[in-house]
Amino acid sequence: MTIPGQLYILGAAPGALSLLGWGIINTYAGVVQGNFRNRHPKCHSVADMAEVIGGPILRETAGVCFIVSWIICAASGINGASAALNAISNHAICTNWFSLIITVVVVLVASLRRFGELAWISWAGFLSVFTAVLIVVIGVTLRDRPAGAPQSGDYDLGYRVFARPTFVQGMSASATLFCTSAGTSAFLPVISEMRRPADYKKSLYVCMALVTSTYLSFGLVVYKWCGKWVTSPSLGSAGPVLKKVSYGVGLLGIIVTGCLYVHVSAKYIFVRILRGSVHLQSNTLIHWTTWLSCTIGLSIIAFVMAAAIPIFNYLLGLAGSLGFAPIALILPPWLWIFDHGHWRSASLIKACVYYMHWIWILIGVFMTVGGTYGILQSVVDAYNSGAIGSTFSCADNSVSTA
Repeated sequence: MTIPGQLYILGAAPGALSLLGWGIINTYAGVVQGNFRNRHPKCHSVADMAEVIGGPILRETAGVCFIVSWIICAASGINGASAALNAISNHAICTNWFSLIITVVVVLVASLRRFGELAWISWAGFLSVFTAVLIVVIGVTLRDRPAGAPQSGDYDLGYRVFARPTFVQGMSASATLFCTSAGTSAFLPVISEMRRPADYKKSLYVCMALVTSTYLSFGLVVYKWCGKWVTSPSLGSAGPVLKKVSYGVGLLGIIVTGCLYVHVSAKYIFVRILRGSVHLQSNTLIHWTTWLSCTIGLSIIAFVMAAAIPIFNYLLGLAGSLGFAPIALILPPWLWIFDHGHWRSASLIKACVYYMHWIWILIGVFMTVGGTYGILQSVVDAYNSGAIGSTFSCADNSVSTA
């Protein structure tokens, strides 16, 4: 829902290549993580893998990045859902109240203990968001001009094949596009719950191919027809009527994303706290108290973050640079190097592959530092320009443009 706005910043061609490139890299990261797990069966999360190659310090660092990335994503879900309720109700009440209501729903659903219990909700959420975005894609092509543009006289569409962003704008947009497909670290805990763990790679390829192709096609169409007048989230780009329709259809999916993100991060903390204890699998008071404390506590943090940075794409960009870049761009090639160190002195081709993984690590470091700087500077600029009014603002958050 944030991709068309990033295409405007980067330009259609560089933006599409960036989206495709990150999709391929993140797919390969998922493959590397799956292979490493097969070689080291005791690893059930990226933190476990980090401990194998770097000891307890790297384990804790990876664990923090994992939690930070998913909680920021949960905040983006709360932000998007509050925007949906604002759009549907014509901003009937303060945005903070909508966010609080969504947070309560997130806590209730995220507190279901097994991924299997969330499966049907996940499918329903996926279908609702897919349908909502499809409505917008069709809707924008049926209009004479974008809904946000002047409705009479000449206007500048703002569609650019190649753009000239500043460093801050470019890094911010790249981090946001990277984040859209960087969640492969969340697939690892699911492997142990799969009926056929050997099907992991098949599921990974199908998932990432579907996600990347959908992002490309839908994002490019909306940007082609809306240009700089695309909204963030993009569900408001097809006019007031379809804005309400698309938000109404997609509301379930937006809420579900927040629930899944809280569930994934809460389960990591929960297992870390109770690992080796009888309370991990038993329905004891300590078990439930720990589990609910994790889901409630993380949901509250996500609520606060959604109020502090009330623009959807900035939250995703921050998740991409600060959280996902270390665990999806730095850790996977490090895992590969750990298992394939002998390739360095093997044939020329293997040596080249070996050093390409070191380049991958450098890209990850650049994205972590440069992307975080770009996003934080963008947030500061947004506050200074008035695009963001204040933290915990009651303002309608469903009307922002790219």
